[in-house]
Amino acid sequence: MRRQIIHLPRRIKQGIVIAVDLVICLVATWTAFSIRLDTLHFPEGYQWHVYQVAPLLMMPIFVRFGLYRAVFRYTGIAAIVSIAKAVAVYGLMLFLFLVWLALPGVPRSLGVLQPLLLFSMIGGSRAFARLWLSQTDGERKYQSDSRMLIYGAGAAGAQIADVLQQRRQFTIIGFLDDNAEMHGKLINGLKVYPARDVGTVIQLFGVTDVLMALPTVTRTRRNEILDALRHFHVHVSSLPDLTDLARGKVRMSDIHELDIVDLLGRDPVPPNLALISRNILDKVVLVTGAGGSIGSELCRQILPARPSCLLLLDHNEYSLYAIHRDLQERVAEQGLEVRLIPLLGSVKDFARLAQICRNWRPRTIYHAAAYKHVPLVEHNPAEGIRNNVFGTLNVARAALESGVQDMVLISTDKAVRPTNVMGATKRLAEMILQALASSPSPAFSGGRPATGEGHLPTRFSMVRFGNVLDSSGSVVPLFRQQIKNGGPITLTDLEVTRYFMTIPEAAQLVIQAGAMAEGGDVFLLDMGQPVRILDLARRMVELSGLTVRDQDRPDGDIEIQVTGLRPGEKLFEELLIEENAKVTAHPRIMCANEQFLSWPELQKCLDQLAWIVEKNDVVAIRTLLTQLVTGYLPAADIVDWIDTAVALGAAGPGPMVVEK
Repeated sequence: MRRQIIHLPRRIKQGIVIAVDLVICLVATWTAFSIRLDTLHFPEGYQWHVYQVAPLLMMPIFVRFGLYRAVFRYTGIAAIVSIAKAVAVYGLMLFLFLVWLALPGVPRSLGVLQPLLLFSMIGGSRAFARLWLSQTDGERKYQSDSRMLIYGAGAAGAQIADVLQQRRQFTIIGFLDDNAEMHGKLINGLKVYPARDVGTVIQLFGVTDVLMALPTVTRTRRNEILDALRHFHVHVSSLPDLTDLARGKVRMSDIHELDIVDLLGRDPVPPNLALISRNILDKVVLVTGAGGSIGSELCRQILPARPSCLLLLDHNEYSLYAIHRDLQERVAEQGLEVRLIPLLGSVKDFARLAQICRNWRPRTIYHAAAYKHVPLVEHNPAEGIRNNVFGTLNVARAALESGVQDMVLISTDKAVRPTNVMGATKRLAEMILQALASSPSPAFSGGRPATGEGHLPTRFSMVRFGNVLDSSGSVVPLFRQQIKNGGPITLTDLEVTRYFMTIPEAAQLVIQAGAMAEGGDVFLLDMGQPVRILDLARRMVELSGLTVRDQDRPDGDIEIQVTGLRPGEKLFEELLIEENAKVTAHPRIMCANEQFLSWPELQKCLDQLAWIVEKNDVVAIRTLLTQLVTGYLPAADIVDWIDTAVALGAAGPGPMVVEK
């Protein structure tokens, strides 16, 4: 019957509600007379007029206040407030009517008593309708096997509990909270338990899910809570932080799987707004690789600093489209006056870069375009060098020739004593900028001038940091998908460790570091403590409510398999070549003093490298990189696909077997 009522046409349901309200109004009038006259009432004489006037007054007021537009299954506090306002207006008009007419046999106090009874009965009918109709097992199946605790009894927790109870997707057990004043209290009928009793509550009620509704808690405290929860093998989900909840109302769509930032993130350092705006405010800014993980976040961080124009350069059409659309929406929402220019092009194309810089005259360039996937670059070394080394050289040359004042290179910790081609190319890119910064008037091959007339020399700087969480191709989204698929999680080595940082924090620090540059600076970002990837995998499994299958628990849910290090991969990453980092004005930015070749000497080597790359002579490429890049020691044999194809005779009729 419930489902039949729910699926009735809207007009019919409104008619039923109006009819019920009319009956309630008459019953409230009869009850008011009976209470006031202290006897079971039967209307007579002028008393009949009250039975006629009350519904005529009530209906237009209730319609005006929108009482018949609400969906009763989701009736809440807002609907009760609307009923109270409508009844208050109705009661005032009824009271004035009775006082004005002074009908014989009709007490004037009826104008107060009848509206009070009406409010109670109307409100009660709405509450009953919500309770009865929400029990339907149609579109929202009641999942009695999912039992949830909400960690946080504040406004966000109370709102999401109300939404979840309406949806009936979980049995809500109650709340956990650190605030002792809240312990033992009831919120919408749900008890608040002390956070210290989390284990007892989980075991007592068979809790399967914990929702963290803590938008204002510090990252340190959040990590402590997660560390406590992981031992109980419950599925942990989360609400976003206070910034994301600024719109003031929590919705079901706000609940998301536990963010990896909750596992590894740290409390952010407030940005220095003067540094953020120094190279951006009212200036033309160019971001290369604007569609990538770092490039797109750089664009998002640059936008609020209000550049006059933001140039987005990427060779991937869809990535460029996606970031351009995202930024357009942000410009509209924030009321910014920033011109957005999406530019298709590759940093390997110097003519395109020179034309862009000549025509748009950027003041600042953030160079994020690079190939960064270690095994892929190891298998395609020539292309890695074309993009990462000569692409950087092209951007730097275009910057010099068009008078760009600041160019910031996004580098990586893999540039330090690299064991792979990707790391070596990034260190060589750093060396190019260091050499150009130290040369008063660098000349390029072919005799072209380095700078135009009247241009100040470009300030080159580079910012070196480790892995960013959830970037494309990183281990975190891979582990998340493998857990979703039921495993196994693939790990290259049990001892692999990596530095991690959130993408927004990295982008923000890059902008601030670039603003402190004097020329040739190698900035290092404080990445915190390195994380063992095995520990990360275990935490992700446990906080998904699952267990790791190993020797101690052979019946666990997710197995961790060791596949072996990939070509060029290191167990540990470093940020410094030489132990001489200096502090800066920012607590999470340091500055290194790394050795490099002079520009004339380096240019000769680059010319030689370009000739070798054109021939795809991988042995010669490795030899020259070893001579140029301090500490470069290849950790694997040559695995270039072109070289391998020739060696295996892959051009023949048989299929070529490739590495999985």
